[in-house]
Formats: sequence, structure tokens, C-alpha cells
Amino acid sequence: MIEILPESHDNVLAVRGCGKLTDEDYKEVLIPRLDTLSKEYPKLGFLFEMDDDFEGWDFDAALTYAKFGFKHRDDFDRVAAVCGPTWVNLGMKLQSLFTNADVETFSCGERSDALKWIEGEPTESGSGPEPGQDQCC
Repeated sequence: MIEILPESHDNVLAVRGCGKLTDEDYKEVLIPRLDTLSKEYPKLGFLFEMDDDFEGWDFDAALTYAKFGFKHRDDFDRVAAVCGPTWVNLGMKLQSLFTNADVETFSCGERSDALKWIEGEPTESGSGPEPGQDQCC
């Protein structure tokens, strides 16, 4: 399931992923919202927070996510992952090779820092997490 978080505003979309994400989650919730925002704003900020029970994506959801990301690789300014397992953080680093956005990972409890970073504001810890910092829950 994908939940739109109340911190979403203007060109910033903040979401939480719970359980195993499906193709329907992307096609019915996330992609329509991102499509609407990309028509209103030249660049988007995207925060993806993973809940404690986050299990990843089913195959169709991963494929839909990859297609959307490739098609819209120039639409994002900053992308942040919050509270993900190590394999998601590694995936985010790989994703950064296929987008023109800055991509960072943040540990649990750093949602406010991640939002500040997406908005270009200084964070308590600087501009993002320190290299080698524990990035997962």
C-alpha cells in the first residue's frame, strides 16, 4: 500500500510504503499524483518512507516504477528514501545513475531532515546523511 503523507505540498510529494507494493498501488495512487504534479511544476521533490512492514515490490510494480522513472528522469530535483532496508538503499544508489535528480537515503527518524533536504533547506546534519552512516532501520 502507498499512503500520501500530510507533509506533501506544492512540488513535494511524500509517501509511505507499507507491506508489498503492487502495480495497482503505482497505477492508482502514485503515478496519477506524480503526473498531476509534473504538469504543474518543472521539478519535483519525492520522499519515499518505508514502514516497518515494508516488503518491497511485486514484479509488475517494480516494472511500472522503472518505466515511470526512466520516462520522467528529468522531472525530479531530489529524491529521498527514509528508513529502508540495506537492499533498498543500494537500489537507490543504483537509481541515481539513471536520473538527473540528487538521490539520498536517510535513516529512521530523519523524515524531517529528508524533507528539509528535498526543499533545499539546511538540515541538522548538513546537506544529507554522512557517507558510511547507518542508513537502515
